[in-house]
Amino acid sequence: MSYTNFTRSGSKPISLATIRYNDTDGAKTMGVDRSTKTGGMQMAPGGTISWGLSGRWGMLNNYWWRGGRFVIGKKGSEYSLKLKNHSDARLEVVLSVDGLDVVDGLSASVKKRGYIIGPGKSLVVKGFRSSHDSVASFKFTSVSGSYSNLKHGTTRNVGVIGMAVFSEKGAEPGREGMVRGGARAFAEAPNVRAR
Repeated sequence: MSYTNFTRSGSKPISLATIRYNDTDGAKTMGVDRSTKTGGMQMAPGGTISWGLSGRWGMLNNYWWRGGRFVIGKKGSEYSLKLKNHSDARLEVVLSVDGLDVVDGLSASVKKRGYIIGPGKSLVVKGFRSSHDSVASFKFTSVSGSYSNLKHGTTRNVGVIGMAVFSEKGAEPGREGMVRGGARAFAEAPNVRAR
């Protein structure tokens, strides 16, 4: 991990998305319909970032449940968050798992800073950052065994992953295309056409 400058184009994210998750038994108890299976990486609203959960053997499938995405994993197995920036600009992503910020493991907020992903680049987040060099792995586990409960004694938001995407001031996605698309060959259009 390293640090860089990034000034947000605004205080509100350009995209917000969530993924709910549970292990196989938990998903069955919740009544998740497994016939609604789709691929692992899905585009977030706004079309700038695709994201999903990756397990030991690749991307985990998504299921549609109660109007949103749901991922099912094997109890005790580790997973990572995988993201890809499809835009032509740097983006900042603030990520939360179980209501905790993945950068510091404390309460999540869109006001906190996140990871910067360059245009066309990918990011893999393997767990809650516990120091500059180490992370506490994300795992499919019981509510009582969750990092949120073990570290902070709270289970309120266990089972939900959040992502807030911010654009960079002066370098918003698609800006170059808009500038080039609006370019004119002459600075001023003539008032009268020649005959």
